[in-house]
Amino acid sequence: MNSKNNEVKTTKRSTSEKKYFQKRLKIIEGQVRGVIGMVEDDRYCNDILIQISAINKSLKSLSNEMLKSHLTNCVATDIKNDNLEIIDEVMMLIKNLS
Repeated sequence: MNSKNNEVKTTKRSTSEKKYFQKRLKIIEGQVRGVIGMVEDDRYCNDILIQISAINKSLKSLSNEMLKSHLTNCVATDIKNDNLEIIDEVMMLIKNLS
């Protein structure tokens, strides 16, 4: 939430971008469900850990794509509109992502 005016910030995304992010998230969701099934089936820890590592890589990749989109769209637009407060927001975001 934006603490200055109590509004929730939103981002308008193209239909293709929404579909891309949704598709990636559904793949990750499937991976998580697979791991749940592996746990339920008492699968070997090593196999489960490998799948969890794959999920982490998928999430990191998606996060990088989302960050790229944020920087090239939202942040660039704010800077063009002289909203330099966005730089502090991005710095905090990077801190939280690391």
